Amino acid sequence: MAILHILHYPDPRLRIKASPVQQVDDEIRLLIDDMLETMYDAPGIGLAAPQVNISKRLIVIDISKTRDDPLCLINPEVVQRERCEMMEEGCLSVPGIYEPVERAAWIRARALGRDGKPMEMEAEGLLAVCIQHEIDHLEGRLFVDYLTEMKRRRIRKKMEKIRRHTI
Repeated sequence: MAILHILHYPDPRLRIKASPVQQVDDEIRLLIDDMLETMYDAPGIGLAAPQVNISKRLIVIDISKTRDDPLCLINPEVVQRERCEMMEEGCLSVPGIYEPVERAAWIRARALGRDGKPMEMEAEGLLAVCIQHEIDHLEGRLFVDYLTEMKRRRIRKKMEKIRRHTI
């Protein structure tokens, strides 16, 4: 397994819409393992393949306190949403920034699992928010897109300043 490089906002590669996974094979399962290792190392609770510069519709999540309950969703889609709630979100691609975002409080999602078999699940609270956040990455959207233009500009400037000082 390997720790992958996480792209940071405003990298334009984060805006590319990801392609569906055509076949769940050993290569995809290795990518899942690498993404989980990267997410745990960061540390984070979710990671989408586009964040590690791989344009595939694949996300990994683990919201457990013990960091031992990984969820892998391949070609995920939200098929039903209910209620809205505001929750503070952060992102491994926008490190150090946390802002409240409105999302559905309950969702029903469909995806393929690590084994390639179709699955459907319901989620609420933090898990529902995390799934929606990571699916946004597959569409080329970031949580900062839900913020005001003024906040986005401030975050962009901060991220560009950090990038200049780390090069």
